[in-house]
Amino acid sequence: MENKKLLSLILLSYYSKERINTCYDRLTEVLGLANIPFELIVMDDGSKDNSYQVAQELASKHSNVKAYQLSRNFTSHYSIFAGLSVCTGACAMPIPDDEQQPYDTIIKMYQLWENGSKVIIPHRISRDDPFFSKVFSEMFYKIMTSLSDVKFPKGGADSFFIDRELIDILNARITPINTSSITEVLRLGFDPYFLAYDRPLGDNKKSRWSLKKKVKLALDFFYSSSSFPIKLITYMGTLFSLFSALIIVFYILTETFNLQMFGFHHVPGWTSLIVFISFFSGLILLSLGIIAEYIWRIYEVVKNRPGFLIKKKD
Repeated sequence: MENKKLLSLILLSYYSKERINTCYDRLTEVLGLANIPFELIVMDDGSKDNSYQVAQELASKHSNVKAYQLSRNFTSHYSIFAGLSVCTGACAMPIPDDEQQPYDTIIKMYQLWENGSKVIIPHRISRDDPFFSKVFSEMFYKIMTSLSDVKFPKGGADSFFIDRELIDILNARITPINTSSITEVLRLGFDPYFLAYDRPLGDNKKSRWSLKKKVKLALDFFYSSSSFPIKLITYMGTLFSLFSALIIVFYILTETFNLQMFGFHHVPGWTSLIVFISFFSGLILLSLGIIAEYIWRIYEVVKNRPGFLIKKKD
């Protein structure tokens, strides 16, 4: 029988063998005091250590723990989609394995959900990150909010607390390829409630997100939520077409009326010709590159490959 109060917590596990048991114990303590029933779905993102075995052992001891492992490292947003596909709760939330999402905020979000909010977005108002990382993050989310149809809170967000209605929509209607879970949740609407919180101090461990993963995630964020680059090509094409037409008219007039202004008849014009050819060639290549980004994403979707694969349990 479905528990209409059950909270599904999707633990994003990646080399988390030392943290899984601690997370479960802390969640049991905090949520137990608030009388919140929960299931913990440990979604291992292709760890090469024994994180999955630790999760399996924990699941064998506790009926509200389920352990799964992806076939390889897909990154956290795919782990979130995978967790949503197997969760059974009336509401769900992904959580990191480093307790950077304060557990008391989970209680606040659960209470907001009980009061009718179907989408709650926790966002940090303070963060103990390196200066350049913080500046880059703030700039990125400002650009995303201004150029896309998805409105992020100040400082951005990467997690959410959602109702079963949205879980079912994401599972049935949304393709997880080359997108992010938070983008798709925000795009669905449902009047999200933005919950601000202070991020606790980190443990000073090196981020497991490589530069390559960060760049890909940023591109997925941008191209999956914004049509601005395509529109920009149209705007630039129109603008430079008008500019080219004016240049053509200008040269026709100078030749027709034998005008000597600016010394046009005394300068061969090869330099300006090369400049114009180089400029517009670069513009064409840039436009083709932007179009190719969208076409590549369409190509990935129409191949109908799964965005993630969960290994079968032994």
